[in-house]
Amino acid sequence: MSPHTLSDLQRGALQGATRLDLSEGLTRLPRDVLRLADTLEVLNLSGNALSDLPDWLCELPHLKVLFCSDNRFTHVPEVVGACPTLRMVGFKSNAIRRVPANCLPRRLRWLILTGNDIAELPESLGERPDLEKLALAGNRLDRLPDSLAGAPNLALMRFSANAFTSWPDWLWQLPRLSWLALAGNPATTALEHRRRAERTLPRWAWADVRTEALLGEGASGHIHRVRVGHGADAPAYALKVFKGALTSDGWPHSEMTAGVSVPAHPTVIGACAVLEGHPDARDGVFMPLVPASHVPLAGPPSLESCSRDVYPEGRRWLGADVLRMAVDTAGALSHLHRHGWMHGDFYAHNLLWAPGQPVRLGDFGAATPFDPADGAMARRLACIEVRAWGLWLQEVLERVHPSEDIPADARDRLHRLQRACTGRVDKRPSWDDVRDALREVSLP
Repeated sequence: MSPHTLSDLQRGALQGATRLDLSEGLTRLPRDVLRLADTLEVLNLSGNALSDLPDWLCELPHLKVLFCSDNRFTHVPEVVGACPTLRMVGFKSNAIRRVPANCLPRRLRWLILTGNDIAELPESLGERPDLEKLALAGNRLDRLPDSLAGAPNLALMRFSANAFTSWPDWLWQLPRLSWLALAGNPATTALEHRRRAERTLPRWAWADVRTEALLGEGASGHIHRVRVGHGADAPAYALKVFKGALTSDGWPHSEMTAGVSVPAHPTVIGACAVLEGHPDARDGVFMPLVPASHVPLAGPPSLESCSRDVYPEGRRWLGADVLRMAVDTAGALSHLHRHGWMHGDFYAHNLLWAPGQPVRLGDFGAATPFDPADGAMARRLACIEVRAWGLWLQEVLERVHPSEDIPADARDRLHRLQRACTGRVDKRPSWDDVRDALREVSLP
């Protein structure tokens, strides 16, 4: 989205706007913002030189979203906590060390403090019943406030790239936790080193790579269609070159470790070789090309949906497609867990699909390693990911084509399975249970 200008704001050209994007090297926020007090809902101040916010910020009665990434804050200003309708707060990539107890609004739903210098969070953080999404990767945290144990709606938590040596017992009992990232902490470092040593992949030189097209760009890197070799019939692959900087999920090298250490599987987009000799010393992995006919099942969560994907208007599937996708995805996640990885970001937007083809699961940015021999940890992480899968199953079942006449028995079995996956933590099925239940579903 193109930024607005201070000049636009001052001459009244933005009157009635619900969103304001200002990035002009500001060292203080001009009071002119109050010209939009009757309508402003989203205020994006990312990419400035701000170190504090004015007391009058709380005079924006409709403000729901505040972004202050890439500034010079060393603390979260206390006025943020006084904003009456604020739901989403983002201070990514600052130099924040201090998070005062009263700086967080009571109606907080989504908090982003990725890439700062925070060693401690306020004990009262969990005393916000709407808190749903917590992004804290890339700080110095080694403990969490126990009040989070009582946060009933926490669904997504990112603690990668911090200083944790262990995890609180209450973490595994959060009733709605579905997406979790823990890699890049002292608690996982030894496992990550072991994973990198367990599976040796070929190393292909940058000098032998011919780049053909940019296929996509994510938080952690660029993906290109490439050919490896110099002949006309040189094989084509997808090459992901990592940026090397911290992402919202954690360290790119943790993502690379997951990608290269998971054995091949028909529905997992894994690595087949690693890159060496990049001119900028970047890491990279080669992956099989997914046919261009495959498209993401959905778009990522929006500011409004928070932790749930956004599906294209009118997207519908046949019942047979839904069952095949369910079998494919349960098989992919079961495969990951058998080899000691929780995906951590199982969403429709990380699934590529084409009619009549196996669905493909990608993006290991939030993957967490664990020892499958540690039965208690394996069960804890499976319970979380089973819930994410159950939420996804609910979404696709709601989008079965209206002309489809799925037999009542099959429909009931799928809905019972979905409810079991999203039910009480201690009652959720294992991955073997999920796959057994899917085998019992038959469609004409």
